[in-house]
Amino acid sequence: MAMEAPALAMDLVLRTEARRQEASAALDSTQRGKLGQFFTPAPAADFIASLASLPETGTLRILDPGAGAGSLTASLVARLLEERPGVKISVTACEVDPQLHPALQATLDDCVNTANGFGVHLEVNLVRGDFISWATEGEGLFGEPPEPFDVVIMNPPYKKLAASSRERKLVSEACTETSNLYSAFMALGVHLLNPGGQLLAITPRSFANGPYFRPFRQYFLERMHLDRVHVFEARNKVFADTEVLQENVIFAATRMDTSERGPVVVSTSRSYSEEVRQRTVPYTEMVHPGDREFFIHISADEEDTELAASHANLPATLPALGLQVSTGRVVDFRAKEHLRPDPVDGAVPLIYPLHMHQGAIKWPVPGAKKNNAIMLNEKTEKLTFPLGYYVVVKRLSSKEEKRRVVAAVFDPDQVPCERIGFENHVNVFHVDGAGLPAEVARGLCIWLNSTLLDRFIRRFNGHTQVNATDLRNLRYPSVEQLSAMGRSWEPGVWLEQEKIDELVRQSVK
Repeated sequence: MAMEAPALAMDLVLRTEARRQEASAALDSTQRGKLGQFFTPAPAADFIASLASLPETGTLRILDPGAGAGSLTASLVARLLEERPGVKISVTACEVDPQLHPALQATLDDCVNTANGFGVHLEVNLVRGDFISWATEGEGLFGEPPEPFDVVIMNPPYKKLAASSRERKLVSEACTETSNLYSAFMALGVHLLNPGGQLLAITPRSFANGPYFRPFRQYFLERMHLDRVHVFEARNKVFADTEVLQENVIFAATRMDTSERGPVVVSTSRSYSEEVRQRTVPYTEMVHPGDREFFIHISADEEDTELAASHANLPATLPALGLQVSTGRVVDFRAKEHLRPDPVDGAVPLIYPLHMHQGAIKWPVPGAKKNNAIMLNEKTEKLTFPLGYYVVVKRLSSKEEKRRVVAAVFDPDQVPCERIGFENHVNVFHVDGAGLPAEVARGLCIWLNSTLLDRFIRRFNGHTQVNATDLRNLRYPSVEQLSAMGRSWEPGVWLEQEKIDELVRQSVK
C-alpha cells in the first residue's frame, strides 16, 4: 500500500482536474460573470493545500465554500491521505450552482472511495445552496448554525455586493460589513473557524488596501494571524484557461489570540509551477502599528522592501503639508438638470478625467461625450471650489495605462472662471476647500506622476482605483521639496517622464 499511496492520491487530483476543465468549458460566460466563478486549476489547488498545517491524529473538519468542481477539497484530501493516514476526515462543500452539483458530487464520492483504499474514514456533506445563507441562517428545522471547522479552504467568487443586497446584510449581521462576495466568504470563513483553525485562500489582492475593505480588514486582522502570503508576478498565469487578469494572492492564516504577532513568510513566483522565492518579514512590516486603515503591505521581495523603506523615509504626511484630498463633489447623474454640454452664461467649468492632458487641464473639450459645464446656483455652489490652483488625480486607471496615478494641475490662468466643479471620477488636492500655492501644486503634480511613486502604488495597491483614502495614506516630499520641483516646471510645457524622474531624484533624497 505504501508504494501505491502517492499514485492513488495523484489519480484523485487528476480525475478532479478533468471534471474541472469539463465544467469550466460548459459554463456560460454570462452565468460565470453573474456568479463570479473562476475554478481553481490543479497546480494552484495543490499549492494552496500544501500550506495547511495537518494534525497527526484525530478528526479534521474541512469546509470548502463555493467548491465548484471540488478541486481544493480533492487536493487537500489527497495530501491528508498521503501524509496523515491516521487522521479521520470530514468535508463540507457548498455550491450554489446546480449545474456544478454532479461534478462536485462525483469528486466527493471519489474522495470517499480513494480514502477507503487507504483505510481512512472520510465523510462528506454537499450543501446544495448559497453558502452565505447556510453559514448565517443555519440549516435544518431549527436553523442551527454549522459547527466550527478546523480548515476552511476557498477560492471564493469575485463580485461586488450592492449596499442593499441580502447577502451583504446577512454578513454584516453575522460578523462584519463588506463590499465584495469574496471578502464576504473570507469573513464567514473566519467566523466558522475553531480556535487554532486555518483559513487557506486564493483571492484578489484588493482587500489589502482601499477604503471599501477597511471594516473587513479590521475584523480579519483582529482575529487571524497571517502565516504565509504568496504573490504571483504574472496576472495571466493563475487562471490561464479562463483569461482572468485579476491580481491574486494566496494566503494561510490561523485563528488565534492576536496579541502576540509572529513573523510572516512572504513568497513570490511567476506562476504556481515556477520557482518560489520566499523570505520572512516582521508582522509590523506588513501591518503598521497604529494604522487605523489596517492596510496590509505585501512586500514580495527585497525590491519591494526597498520601495517601502523609500516611501517610509519621505518627510511629510498630507496634514503636515496642510493639504487635503477629496473625491470630486459633482456626481453627474444626481446633478443632471444642472449640467451643460458646452460653456454657457451662468455656468462654470466641470472637470472630468477627459479634461486631463499632459499634466494640465484642457477645457473645454468640444463634442465630448461628457458635459463641460455646470450651472452655478444655490443648489450647486456647495459642489464647486473657488478659483485657484488644484491638483487633480484620476480615480480609475486601466491596467494598460503607463502609470497607475495620473495627475494634472488646474491652472486658473489657463481656465479663468468664477468657481470650478470637479466630477466624482477625479480626486482633488486642496487647502481647506481652496487652492494650493502655485509652486506646491506643480511640484505635487510632478511627484504624483513620477515613476518612483508609480512603482510604489503598483507594488502595494492591488486594484486600479486610486481612492482619496489611498492618497491620504501616502507619505510625501516636504513643502520645500515640492516647491523646488514646481519651480523647475515652466507652465504650459509638459515634462517628459525622464525629466520628471530626474527632478524627483534631485529633490527627494
